[in-house]
Amino acid sequence: MRRTVESFFYGLFMSVEVLRQSGARPVDPRRSYVDGYRLAIGERATLIPCHGGRCYGMLIGLTYAELDRLYGSPGLTDYRPAPVLAQTVGGTAVPALCYILPAPPRERANAGYAARLQELARELGFPAEYVESLVVVS
Repeated sequence: MRRTVESFFYGLFMSVEVLRQSGARPVDPRRSYVDGYRLAIGERATLIPCHGGRCYGMLIGLTYAELDRLYGSPGLTDYRPAPVLAQTVGGTAVPALCYILPAPPRERANAGYAARLQELARELGFPAEYVESLVVVS
């Protein structure tokens, strides 16, 4: 039996298909959110602490080895694991691991990334006002 770690994803890794294409075997994906953060989009996305903020994403079980492979990929090595308390859309609080950049992005928002993220958030059924906010530069 594979031991998985509850992981909160808020960027393109919210897609089970993207995770599978990266060699991961996602377990039990659930729509969720974390409070106290806002999403910032630079070249990629990250979370920034924000009083009253809320970021939607997916809670997905992956192994530590799968997480190491994902975040060991080019362009992702600056992300660091942080504990968060994710709330499933059904109302269950779940402690999870979340990868966050240690500093907010300083580069301009990657319009292509933001558009793909917005489309994915729409497909996942996140609130319309949240989906529309995903084009905002940090």
